[in-house]
Amino acid sequence: DAAMARHNLGYVLLLEGDLVAALTEMADARRAMSQVSPVNVAIGDLDRAEVLREAGLVTEAERLLESVARTLGAHRMPQMRGEAELQLSRSLLTHDAQRAALAATSAMRRFRALGSETWSARAEGLRLRARLQVQEASPAGRATTARPERIDRAAARLEELGQPTEAVALRLTYQRWAAHLGQPNGGRVIPNLTGAPIQVQLLGDETRAAKAAAAGRVGEARRHAARGLDRLAAWTRSFGSLDLQSSIAMHGGGLVREGLAAAIRTGRPEVVFEWSERARHLNQQVVPLRPSPDPGMAADLAELRRLRADDPSGDWLADPRASALRDRARQRQWSAVGGAGLDQPASLEEIRVALGDDIALASYLVVEDTLTCLVACSDATRVLDLGSWPRVRSVLSGLRADLDVTAAIRSGPLAAVAAGALEARLVELSRLLLDEPIRLTGRRRLVLTAPGSLGGLPWSMLPAARRLPVTVAPSATRWSRGRRSSTARGAAFASGPRVRRGDEEVDTAARAWPGAAVLRGAAATVDAVTSLASGVSVLHVAAHGRHAVDNPMFSGVELVDGALFGYDIDRMPRVPDTVVLSACELGRSSVRWGEEAVGMTRAWLHAGSVSVIAAPVVVADDIACELLGAMHGSLAGGRAPAEALAAASLATGIVAPFQCHGSGI
Repeated sequence: DAAMARHNLGYVLLLEGDLVAALTEMADARRAMSQVSPVNVAIGDLDRAEVLREAGLVTEAERLLESVARTLGAHRMPQMRGEAELQLSRSLLTHDAQRAALAATSAMRRFRALGSETWSARAEGLRLRARLQVQEASPAGRATTARPERIDRAAARLEELGQPTEAVALRLTYQRWAAHLGQPNGGRVIPNLTGAPIQVQLLGDETRAAKAAAAGRVGEARRHAARGLDRLAAWTRSFGSLDLQSSIAMHGGGLVREGLAAAIRTGRPEVVFEWSERARHLNQQVVPLRPSPDPGMAADLAELRRLRADDPSGDWLADPRASALRDRARQRQWSAVGGAGLDQPASLEEIRVALGDDIALASYLVVEDTLTCLVACSDATRVLDLGSWPRVRSVLSGLRADLDVTAAIRSGPLAAVAAGALEARLVELSRLLLDEPIRLTGRRRLVLTAPGSLGGLPWSMLPAARRLPVTVAPSATRWSRGRRSSTARGAAFASGPRVRRGDEEVDTAARAWPGAAVLRGAAATVDAVTSLASGVSVLHVAAHGRHAVDNPMFSGVELVDGALFGYDIDRMPRVPDTVVLSACELGRSSVRWGEEAVGMTRAWLHAGSVSVIAAPVVVADDIACELLGAMHGSLAGGRAPAEALAAASLATGIVAPFQCHGSGI
């Protein structure tokens, strides 16, 4: 009974919008309920999945709901099973409207068979919303006219049955659909949504923006979208965790799209820049507080390392014990990493001052299948239409395979073939993405910001950018405000197991730094590296790495006792200014919602590192050893990380996927 009361307290906290406290209460209650019966656990998990969904972790929420539905079905509880299907539909609505419609239809039929009118009406409302979104996303579907009387009838029934919020959500979805078909006056006037759940208020702002844009009032459309994003920021201001910030951005995706589309229609650089930064800054605006030491978190991560090492298949998080520890680690991080306030985006003028005479900014945007680039420097600010995004996407689709093959085949007759195919693709990508911005800016040092869909691109390999100092920044705001001179705290190096030239790489690099600490072999443990990292300004790790697509904070570098995870970074009281990850894939990020991406590089930057040098793909050991070993002479001499990397590329003649992230210029 006490556990159920605590679980219900968690649900109240969810309704109030406090996701961190809600998850904590529900997780603690679950441990007690699991000793009673699987049905108790399933009923509790039904609500816990709602917390995960609101936090943007929809993949995990949906897996949990599918498990709940199976358990309740096996125990002949059709009403509760239908409720699980309804929640599944609500989660799918955020990213897969076709499947959401199917899940809602299944729930609706189940409720009708039980004579449950209210639940049946709720399922019908969700089914109609999903079908509207399917039509909205499909050019062919947009020609289909939804019958407004059917929407009104379903919404009126929801109101009659005491479900006014769901009635409003249905009407708003219809009005947004009509606006995107060029019918800004479709549907009723949007009501005052004060007191409605945050998701409904955001849907209202998005719908107002869509209606204004359809009527040609692009300034008004931007204002409505901005108001919604400000509302979202106010809700998330206490969520300091990178994992939570990047996931919860799901709720702002539609607002960003409306605002960006309206901004680009103006053609005005300052307006396009403002919305570019709003999009980039969405999951970075909460300034994180460094967490206090947590022995429990350290113990959980150590056990997860052992479980990962014992399961080479890569599916180690499917193990029930690993899954429980993962959930607990996330819960600990959500609770421990608070917010210290909001960091407002910079203005274009502020950025131009920071750029000075020798740095340029290129900010890429994808809106409605069109690729746009804002170029800014001291003597020019332009908005460039770079053409069709599907064309760029088609060339990008084979890039990762070409890079992997080239790294694997270093000699023999196939090496030249692989290198030629890669070079042709890089030349085409340079033509589509970078040649025109570089023509405008000259050979200035370059700051790039890009959506997550371009996050795996090794920009420094494109012909237009070769030997040019380039840094890929999370946003122009973070680049300008994160710049600082590296502190004189020395350097540390570590090499992990089974890296053929790892020891040679760190020895060569360490010679550039007087008194550098080097960990290798049995000494290169996770605890030793995290402890050493807290006291130096430069950390270089040569180890095998792996990016975890579904759980990016469990990406890691392999040390002698297991992986150093993204979560381990928050255990450090202080992080190095510059981090060099000579490990495959750790410059890669998982794209979550629109512009949002998260991975190992972002984890270091979020924790406070100024710059991270990493590669998004597999890199041959010889390339890493020679290029990064040569880089440290310039880095120790005081050059910025992006400049040191470019100088090493020029000196060695090596063109590699390693690139600088953050404020490396």
